[in-house]
Amino acid sequence: MSGHSKWSTIKHKKGAADAKRGKLFSKLIKEITVAARLGGGDPTSNARLRAILDKARTANMPSDNVTRAIKKGTGELEGSSYEEAIFEGYGPGGVALYIECLTDNRNRTVSELRHLLTRMGGNLGESGCVAWMFSKQGVLTFDKSVGEDKLMEVALEAGAHDIEDDGDTLTVVTDPASFEQVRKTLNDKGLATTEAEVTMVPQNTVKLEGHDAERMVKLMEALEDHDDVQKVSANFDIDSSVLEKLAS
Repeated sequence: MSGHSKWSTIKHKKGAADAKRGKLFSKLIKEITVAARLGGGDPTSNARLRAILDKARTANMPSDNVTRAIKKGTGELEGSSYEEAIFEGYGPGGVALYIECLTDNRNRTVSELRHLLTRMGGNLGESGCVAWMFSKQGVLTFDKSVGEDKLMEVALEAGAHDIEDDGDTLTVVTDPASFEQVRKTLNDKGLATTEAEVTMVPQNTVKLEGHDAERMVKLMEALEDHDDVQKVSANFDIDSSVLEKLAS
């Protein structure tokens, strides 16, 4: 199982997703604002904005929030100017971390992330130190109730290149260029995603146990709770028995 899928499973078992709804909205607003600034406010001609609006709908984000974020991005309303920033580093046990941020103060973000990683047994590294351990892929997650056989048939015909059984969920993996087409085809066939994004997926994983596993879970939670962090990719794996203890 990929590090991306493993962390999704951990969050599901810990019931963390619903508890972070307000935080999710603020992150989505940043994403929508930047996407609208870079590609315009019309989702029909802005694939990046279209994908984020799908995430906002899935999260039941109020339409007024979406409209204001788009207008801030296009300059119709005043708002903070965010820049994209990538940070790389290591967590407990040598786990590679690829951290994608949107920030209005890069120096502040660097300082806060360095402090957070150091406190949790990791460290911030140089640009490029771990990026080579990941590949950019489209990842679509489904509840198992959709049916594995049906999902596999439709996904492969649509251009997906792999389907993974992650225990509680099924994951469809695509190359980034095919992501939009695969997502649309699956949704048109009534196969609704629980998550869908283009993200950095680790090529291999580090097995964590004991104290390192506990600290890594706490680090991931702290990173995702940070206002500037939009997405964290990490190459760790945890045995199900250890996961059950952490989720309890």
